[in-house]
Amino acid sequence: MQERARWENTWPKLLSNEEHDLVIIDNDSERLKAVGSALDVMTIEGNANSITNLKEARIHKADLFISVTFSEDVNINSAILSKRLGAKKTIARIDNQEYLVPANREIFENLGVDYMIYPEKIAAREIVGLLSETGSTEVVEFAGGKLHMYVIRLDEDAPIINLTLRELTPGDKKMEYRAVAITRHGQTIVPSGDDRFELGDLVYVISNKAGLKHLYKYSGKKQFEVRNIMILGGSRIGRKTADSLGKQHYVKLIEKDRQRSYVLSNKLSNTLVINGDGTDMELLRQEGLEKMDAFIAVTGNAETNILSCLLAKHLGVKRTIAEVENMDYIHLAENIGVDTIINKKLITASRIFRFTMADEVSSIKCLTGTDAEVMEFIVKPDAPATIGCLAEIDFPREATIGGVIRGKNAFIAHGDTHIKPYDRVVVFALPGVIHTVGKFFN
Repeated sequence: MQERARWENTWPKLLSNEEHDLVIIDNDSERLKAVGSALDVMTIEGNANSITNLKEARIHKADLFISVTFSEDVNINSAILSKRLGAKKTIARIDNQEYLVPANREIFENLGVDYMIYPEKIAAREIVGLLSETGSTEVVEFAGGKLHMYVIRLDEDAPIINLTLRELTPGDKKMEYRAVAITRHGQTIVPSGDDRFELGDLVYVISNKAGLKHLYKYSGKKQFEVRNIMILGGSRIGRKTADSLGKQHYVKLIEKDRQRSYVLSNKLSNTLVINGDGTDMELLRQEGLEKMDAFIAVTGNAETNILSCLLAKHLGVKRTIAEVENMDYIHLAENIGVDTIINKKLITASRIFRFTMADEVSSIKCLTGTDAEVMEFIVKPDAPATIGCLAEIDFPREATIGGVIRGKNAFIAHGDTHIKPYDRVVVFALPGVIHTVGKFFN
């Protein structure tokens, strides 16, 4: 059950892939028509703040109500109404950090809002994390950092180009990393041992800490220290990112709006705020763009973010990050040289999607540039995955178990690995088999 506003088809598509019964409430008839014709969902034209519309949607039978409009007031109010009308769990998108303070969060929980999600805060936190792993375009952490999934783009100097997966993982060596998927020309595959790596591939690798140095060696990537950072755009993401990074880095933020620049300069004591137009490439040069280690473009305009990142790359900036909310632009931006894409829809989906999964799923990440997901499962006693080694359990071809966390230890999975009850397993899966994969651990 969800109220959507301008979140395109992201939410319905993600949830409909998981065989959920969906009801979408929206006040835009054209948008509902487009979604209804593309997906197997029920649509209601109306307002989620309307008790009549909520009852029409049979809210009393809803396991989950998600309100993600751009109006914080609508989201909170509709979540409260839905909970009072019988929805089992409610989630509301918010724009106010104050609401997430533990004492304040309890107030909303008592009113009926079970979970509040602040996409800009999550996006800023992800940007900060990416700057600590400069060789990867995306990083996902599991079990408190015991395992990670790194997304590596293969450039011309990558030694593994034209090698097969089997050649990189000889059987007589202990595996400390494993390539679980490859995205090539917009298509994602779970590779077999004979698949070869090609120039431009996005490779998804599960690795423990020991495997990281080998991972960067074979991919041709190098870690480097980030000291000087330029942020384009004083949006909530830009402000929160600058606030986090300014304590340990030299940060310069460029904001077009004069009044907002003054406000930001007063709030960000460790950031130099410049009032200027980020589309003025000469201004960026004058402000020392070519001397930056990282450039982060988070204006409200995807085209500006992409083009400014390309200029930064041309001037020698080592790491570029662009916020791109238009899903159609993501592959374009990745293919023309932007290092990392930040998309609030996918970041937020990862948080909310967890609530739609069974109890054995402890975390899930919706990845940029692919429809696939990477998940962490907790294995239940007597689950099908425990009856034999991985080579014997008939696991779906479109999914792979990359790693296992057992107590304090983490290791890479292979054919003769035997899963045990209460293990935490990291699984990469294409959309069509996610529901099937979950049954192996329940």
